[in-house]
Amino acid sequence: MQATMRVSLAGLLLLLAACASQAPTRSDPRDPWERMNRATYTFNDKFDKAIARPVARGYRAGVPHVVQTGIRNVFDNVDTTITMLNDLLQGEFTPFMHDTSRLLVNTVIGLGGLLDPATAMGIDKNDRDLGQTFGKWGVRPGPYLMLPFLGPSDVRDAFGRLGDAFSTPRSYIANKYWNYGSWLLEKVDTRSRLLDTDQLIAKAYDPYAFLRNAYLQNRQFKVRGATSHNEEEEEQKMLEESGVEPSPQAPKEPEEQPPATPPPK
Repeated sequence: MQATMRVSLAGLLLLLAACASQAPTRSDPRDPWERMNRATYTFNDKFDKAIARPVARGYRAGVPHVVQTGIRNVFDNVDTTITMLNDLLQGEFTPFMHDTSRLLVNTVIGLGGLLDPATAMGIDKNDRDLGQTFGKWGVRPGPYLMLPFLGPSDVRDAFGRLGDAFSTPRSYIANKYWNYGSWLLEKVDTRSRLLDTDQLIAKAYDPYAFLRNAYLQNRQFKVRGATSHNEEEEEQKMLEESGVEPSPQAPKEPEEQPPATPPPK
């Protein structure tokens, strides 16, 4: 679930790769539970290396790409209901109509979501969840939280995930084998999408801090939509923690003034 959010996180990891050369030298006020979170991160990392990553590699290597794309499309299509609900909760009625149209087109014309004709038709794909909605309502994120198996989060997003779980039809599959099986398949597919980021995280002096900063920056952007003064401060702090000197901004060159026109004689 929320596969598009994880893909966005993967893209942000690529952008932040150069920022991870040293471990943080001081505690982060956003992470008061750091000791517990680091222990959970260590557990998750061992589980990932032992089970999740090998399974994801086997899935990527053994399943034809067209089948992977179809599986991905189906999950994204079904979970469009999460986005639609949060469109309404955020008062975004035009995106709600787009997402509703997208769901109908991909379900009917796209053979239940296996195909994605809505994108070819120019119907926008939005990405909203309940944690983001809470942020739009003014709820603060609270402390950073590393969840077992699920990875980075914060208190606000953790409650948001619970709400999102009731917003997708997959949660109401009566057959428990289909229910758990689809959940497991979605996790494997999501992990396979993130395989390309493994080397970037491994190169970080402190992968835990790197992942934390990437997640918090990504979620802050999703809530605020544009870089604010506070976000610039957080980015500055992230660079300092990573031991990277921010590049000074080049002074603006004075605009070339047009030659003065001599007064008429």
